[in-house]
Amino acid sequence: MTRFFDSIRQVGFRRGPSRIVGGICGGLADKAGISVTLVRVLVLLSFLLPVVGLGAYLVAWILTPWQNGSIPLERFIDRLSGRDTL
Repeated sequence: MTRFFDSIRQVGFRRGPSRIVGGICGGLADKAGISVTLVRVLVLLSFLLPVVGLGAYLVAWILTPWQNGSIPLERFIDRLSGRDTL
């Protein structure tokens, strides 16, 4: 599992510092070099699609590293196994 999470970190995508909920839109805007407001509007529009928009956002929220590199799913798994990271 460590290799999987390390490969996610190597992509270089991080949650954005300008965040409202999870920082996903801020991270996408930063990586693409576009307005965070535009990305937020597009994500909200994607929520109109049945399951796809919200499902994709939840998957991104679970797997996207914070600015310090920690990944929510990895931390959850480590807590279940008794190993606590950070």
